[in-house]
Amino acid sequence: MSTKSIITVKELVKSYGDFTAVNGISFDVKEGEIFGLLGPNGAGKSTTLEIIETLREKTSGEVIVDGFNIEQDQAAIKKIIGVQLQSSGFYPNLNLIELIHLFIGLYQSSVDPMDLLRKVNLEDKANAKYKQLSGGQKQRFSIATTLINKPKIIFLDEPTTGLDPQARRNLWDLIKEIRDNGTTVIITTHYMDEAEILCDRVAIIDSGKIISINTPNTLIDELVATGFEKAKEVKKANLEDVFIHLTGKAWRED
Repeated sequence: MSTKSIITVKELVKSYGDFTAVNGISFDVKEGEIFGLLGPNGAGKSTTLEIIETLREKTSGEVIVDGFNIEQDQAAIKKIIGVQLQSSGFYPNLNLIELIHLFIGLYQSSVDPMDLLRKVNLEDKANAKYKQLSGGQKQRFSIATTLINKPKIIFLDEPTTGLDPQARRNLWDLIKEIRDNGTTVIITTHYMDEAEILCDRVAIIDSGKIISINTPNTLIDELVATGFEKAKEVKKANLEDVFIHLTGKAWRED
């Protein structure tokens, strides 16, 4: 992971009338890291990401993405980021190759569709319609589309919600591989084990403010240092580990 910041957010505010959704937050994201933005529903994390993605206007503050200012350089920022779409963002009756060609046209990219599908283990579904895919397949395809314009940064919004343990863990491997290939990943998730395993650093946001930011291990150590103890002894494995051990880690399709 580089020490260079690829995203810098300073005193960011987003207000809707009398309600302040994002209340003066500041943080940076290092080039080549997986950065997690964590918080309960309504905390302001989605609004923050949508501002960085140029999808929502800020009220005040400063956002710099790879040297580009969010106010003056939105077109340049859009060229270097990939944003995960929800299922409603895809034409259900087009097959995967057709959808990729559609995005290639939009981005004016030169990516090989089959190579892209191979990266997410979907090459055998190249001619399948999007609506025929399982939940896990749709999530993998959604992540694949974030890579079409060969971005420097991708944004993944709760990418493993609703997936079975095999699909979930294989998506973790995919996200790590994307990071290892040089792409910075910004992720939101409600699964704390996922954030602990995937993220190099996390920012915890609540009521529009960042209340802590550090590596997962450091945050855990800081809590333990206060004298915190779990009521139940922590085991070396959990039930999901048992499930994977007994049923295997191979992709399972519906």
